[in-house]
Parts: sequence; C-alpha cells; structure tokens
Amino acid sequence: MLEGSFAIFLPGKEAAPRKVWRHPWRRSYHKRRKAQWEVDDDYCELVKEVHPYNEGRRLLDIMDMSVLDFFMGNMDRHHYETFKMFGNNSAPLHLDHGRGFGKAFHDEVSILAPVYQCCVIRHSTLASLLRYHRGPHHLSEAMRASLSLDPVNPVLWEPHLVALDRRLNIILQIMRECVEKAQDPLHVVVNDFH
Repeated sequence: MLEGSFAIFLPGKEAAPRKVWRHPWRRSYHKRRKAQWEVDDDYCELVKEVHPYNEGRRLLDIMDMSVLDFFMGNMDRHHYETFKMFGNNSAPLHLDHGRGFGKAFHDEVSILAPVYQCCVIRHSTLASLLRYHRGPHHLSEAMRASLSLDPVNPVLWEPHLVALDRRLNIILQIMRECVEKAQDPLHVVVNDFH
C-alpha cells in the first residue's frame, strides 16, 4: 500500500470568481517570532472588530473550520477562499488539506485557538458533536462506514479514526470550560439560524 493525497477541482475562477482571505489564526512560520494569537490571550477581541468577522457568519465559520482542522490535525491553515458572488454570505472554501491526517497520536490543541480564545460555537455544530459523542454511533464508526464505500478504501489508517473520537472529547471539554466561565452561555453556543 502507498500513502496518497487526492485533489478535487472547483469551477475555474472565470466561472466562479473567488476571494482569498488570510486566516486570522495563521501560523507565523518563523523560528523566533510567534503569531499574535500565540502570545495574546485576548486576540479574538481584536479579530471581532475587523471586517468580515465583525458581522454575519464569518467568525462562526472560522470556528467550524478550526474544528475540522483539529479533527484532521491540520496545522497549515493560512488562507481560505469565498465565492465573490455571495459576498460576506459565502461559506468559506476549506482548501488544501495536504497536511491533514498526518500525526494520529498527537493532538495539536493550538489548532483550536479560535474556539478557545473566542469561546463561541454554532449551536448546530455543537449538536452534531454531541450526537457523535453520545452515540449510538461514534464519529470514528460513522467515518469508517462512510469511507468503506470509497473505491480506494481504506482511506484512513485506523489510528486516525480512533483519533477522531479522542479529539471530539477534547473539543467538548473546551466548550464545557467556555460555558462554565461565561456570564451568559447563549454567547458561547450561538443559534445563528435566522
């Protein structure tokens, strides 16, 4: 067996123009200089004042993106894209997961910095996480069943599937701590359906 990486192609930028955004919690990739979010516990307050994170769905989208990245162990999220035609209502495109599912036995909690610094998550995201935590099917089981239908099965190494359940518990613990320290839990678990 060989380890591989696969890509999917989106419509060309002529047909579906996209805007590239720098991720606010990107890493510095510098040996001696840390990114601001790594040294400033109140960094999220700065992000919340800047467009497009100061209104609309984008801040919550960043939380969802960090949850996905944490499940994959992807520390390399430096940019994301949106479709220009939808403006600030565009869901972000999560591109370039080439560094995902690398270290099955290490949980890089700093990937969740947006979540634990902002202490906010969509109600629907938390509800999905809790469903996979409580069962009847755990996230690893659901992923295993889904991937078993893929022609290149096995897509993931078994330790990566086991890591999904372990990482789910870490996310839920962080959210539990956020709710406990919040003055109003409705500012932590946000219902963004309008």
